[in-house]
Amino acid sequence: MKPKVAFICVHNSCRSQMAEALSKIYASDIFESYSAGTETKPEINQDAVRVIKKLYNIDMNETQKSKLLKDIPDVDIVIKMGCNVVCPFLPAKYTEDWGLEDPTGKSEKEFIKTAKSIEDKVKDLATRIKNNLIFD
Repeated sequence: MKPKVAFICVHNSCRSQMAEALSKIYASDIFESYSAGTETKPEINQDAVRVIKKLYNIDMNETQKSKLLKDIPDVDIVIKMGCNVVCPFLPAKYTEDWGLEDPTGKSEKEFIKTAKSIEDKVKDLATRIKNNLIFD
């Protein structure tokens, strides 16, 4: 059975949504991915949507929506995206913080940088899960 991974931050509109989308591309054979937050936004950050569509040809407006922590199933692994304030808590066997800055309100270049960083981290996470390096 594949482990379930939750990408969490406060609003579930930008970084955690990008992580969910990229996990579906690069790691769906290794783990199931979800994203959620303690608050939701009426829509996903449209700059993030545009960048993910441009770079990876995925329309997050069609495939994802902003969700609360209670809207997702119990998970095995929690990835915090990097909260400057209080990060939400979700029980899991393993938790790590990726410490990513929120690109909201910044240039497209910053969004692309964040997306590429998330892509690298998702691939690394998938490798670690596959090689049983997480639950040691």
